[in-house]
Amino acid sequence: MSTRLSARFTSLKRENRAALVTYIMASDPDNETTFEILRGLPDAGADIIELGFPFTDPMADGPSIQKAALRALKAGGSLKKTLELARRFRETDQDTPLILMGYANPIESMGYDAFAQAMHAAGADGAIVVDLPPEEDAPLRRAFTKHDLSIIRLATPTTDEHRLTKVLDGASGFLYYVSVAGITGAQAASSAHVKDAVGRLKQTTELPIAVGFGVREPDAARAIAQTADAVVVGSAFVDEIAAGAKAEAVERVLRKVTLLSDAVRTARAKKGTNP
Repeated sequence: MSTRLSARFTSLKRENRAALVTYIMASDPDNETTFEILRGLPDAGADIIELGFPFTDPMADGPSIQKAALRALKAGGSLKKTLELARRFRETDQDTPLILMGYANPIESMGYDAFAQAMHAAGADGAIVVDLPPEEDAPLRRAFTKHDLSIIRLATPTTDEHRLTKVLDGASGFLYYVSVAGITGAQAASSAHVKDAVGRLKQTTELPIAVGFGVREPDAARAIAQTADAVVVGSAFVDEIAAGAKAEAVERVLRKVTLLSDAVRTARAKKGTNP
């Protein structure tokens, strides 16, 4: 696990609270607006940041993030520009973990070693590559190991014990539990289902468990934060970018982040629960 991720989860465990993981798409609606959002996320309450790099065929993403990817590509977004945004962010924030999230094609075009080296130089901490399963990510793992980068894997409601063993082999940083069988932002899982799933996963790994897909509002985030180590929100922020004038996008996103952060930070205090 990267040093920043390890330090952040250790700190959160002492505070007995979950992390809020915020996802935005790089270059949506343009590079400078993305950078201003990135700079504001930690103060608004983001504990970990996922920065998506745009791709033409995002198979796991729902309409909100699909549209964000198209807007980003139209604005000239790319993997290289995403890495440049990460580098600029790291110049002023040395503590907040930053994860890249996207698809394998742009990485393969760059080359695994070159990608890992560029991530390290930019100050990124790891990556989630949605369409690169454990059976096929050995070159990426080798490249990441050289730079102490985390490769973060996905588990779903259909991941059985046999498959989970493969998912966890070589995984680091945290385990991302996709709480619904479907695409991002489409539907929300019940809190009872999430509680049972997190309990089962914690019996098999010491990695922190982050839960995402379908989390949009404070009540849902609060419920998940009572048992999970992290709550991942993406489509809700992407929708704020698309909701109105570009000049107001930063304010809209950061306001939503604060609202969800407050729910996550107070979830266990209100219930008196321990994960």
